[in-house]
Formats: sequence, C-alpha cells, structure tokens
Amino acid sequence: MAAHSSCNAATGTSPSSQLCSATTPEVANLESMTITGELFERAVSIMARLRGPDGCPWDREQTFDSIKPYTLEETYEVLEAIDHRDWDELQGELGDLLLQVLFYSQMASEEQKFSINEVLTRLSCKLIDRHPHVFGNATAETSADVLRNWEALKAEEKKKRLAADPQKGEAEEPASVLSGVSPAMPGLLEAHKLSSRAAQVGFDWPEIGGLFEKLEEEAEELKAELQQLPSVPTALRPGVAGSGKRQIPEDLKHRIEQEVGDMLFVLVNIARYLSLDPESALKKTNRKFKRRFQWMEEQLRASGRGPADADMTELEELWQSSKKAET
Repeated sequence: MAAHSSCNAATGTSPSSQLCSATTPEVANLESMTITGELFERAVSIMARLRGPDGCPWDREQTFDSIKPYTLEETYEVLEAIDHRDWDELQGELGDLLLQVLFYSQMASEEQKFSINEVLTRLSCKLIDRHPHVFGNATAETSADVLRNWEALKAEEKKKRLAADPQKGEAEEPASVLSGVSPAMPGLLEAHKLSSRAAQVGFDWPEIGGLFEKLEEEAEELKAELQQLPSVPTALRPGVAGSGKRQIPEDLKHRIEQEVGDMLFVLVNIARYLSLDPESALKKTNRKFKRRFQWMEEQLRASGRGPADADMTELEELWQSSKKAET
C-alpha cells in the first residue's frame, strides 16, 4: 500500500530495480532523471494539485466510477485521430488518455491503494518479463513465436499468483483459454478476442469459405424467425426502415436477437480471418454513412427541403449520387 500522494511519490526513487526480475541497462536508465521524467512529474504534480483542497471542485468530486465514461470516450478519440492520420490531434488525444491514468492513480493514492510509481514499476517489469527474447535468453523469430511465449508467460504468472495466494485461486473459475477476456469490453472487441483465443488452440474454420457458408446459414435462420412476426401496423412513413412500432412477443424478440447476434459474431470472425479490426471497420463505415447522408441533406437544403420532405425514390437517387460524388 502506498500511503503517500502521487505527487510526492513521483519525486522519489523508483523501486523498479528491486521489483523487476531482470536487471538490465534499460531498467537502470529508468532511474536517471531526464527531461521526459521531469515533464511526467510535472503532470503528476498538477493532477495532485487539482485534487487538493485548493484545487478544482469538479476534479475533487470525481470518483473511479464517474471517470470511466471519459476513459472510453478518450480512447475512441485517440482511435479516430489515428484513422485520420491527424498527428497534431493525436498528440492532444494521447495526452487526454494519459490524464485518465494520472486521475485514477491520484485517486488510488489518496485512498492509500497505490501510487503512480507502482503503476509505472509494474508496467516496466511486465514489459521486461514478457519479452525474454529481448531482455533475456529466449528466442522468438516471428510474431507468432512472440504470441506463444506471451501466453506461456501469462500462464506461468498466474501459477505464481495462485501459489502465493491459494485462497484466491479457489475463488477463480477453472482454467480456460478464454480466461482474461473481459465481458466489460465492447461487444465487437469481445467477440474478436474470444474467437482469436479459440483459434489459437485450433478451434477455427480451415478456410474463409466456411465462414461465408456459416453467414448464409445464420441469415437463413434469421429469415425463418422473421416469418413468425405478427402483422406490422401501418408505418408512419411507408418504406422507411424502423418506422412504425412493431409489437413483437418477448420470446420471438429474444430468438431474433440471438440470430442477429450470431450473424454479427460470424462477421467479426470474417474480419479476424482477414486480420482486420471489426470495430475500426465499423467506425469507418459509420463515418462514411454520415458523410454521404450529410451530402444528401446539403442537396435538399439547396431547394429549401430536408430528408423528411423527400420520398424514398428521391432519397435513393441522392444516395447513389453521393457515392459518385465521393469518387
């Protein structure tokens, strides 16, 4: 437990050389004061000041739970800056993401849980211990070798934790290749992680054609469930998807939801098979849809109208024109 504040802790000597299992020049270099270290200490001190008695009322009111939504938001803003290759924006967004780490660490220090020093020490040790092919005597010629070593090292670390605290081991779930995939992460990412873990032990389609066959199978199952839908009331806007309120029996709604989820899971596997990030792919499509739809709105606005004033035929023609305009 760290009883001192993050600000004070950051100015002390890092215990990384005592805790790391490997002693290397790189670890020794972490002890030296550099301009990067000074800048980091300044940021830690500012965070401590903001949470202090004479600091910011908003910052002082925050808790671990209240900050969580901002952490997710800042992460997505980092990803968006990378997608746009906006390096100036990325610089700022990375700073905002780092702020989340400083915020959590400062709150933990105030509660005497841990300080930013423990966070940095643990990170440094993990990087060294999990890269024995760089800092030790292990070999890894390919990225696949690195991943295999990584999984083996994590398994060994878990054994050591259980040996040090047997009671904790009794409370844990039985060992599984899917252990460690958090259900708190976004659904697309969770599906990608789960299927990747299963594929590492051979539970995978031998070739991508099988995935498309599975997608067709899931689509047919969804269509079969949709046949059970009751008659649909007259839509508020005929022909517009999602308009009108469908009264769907709860059990049928549950089955349809399952089939839609199955289709999404297969699509995530197709992305994984092609070494694509499904979340990133969907975000790019979202931006493309937004861009094209707003182009349609501009065309309609020129005649003093909006999308609600056009019929589906005109909207479809405008949509096709927006695609041509992009190219």
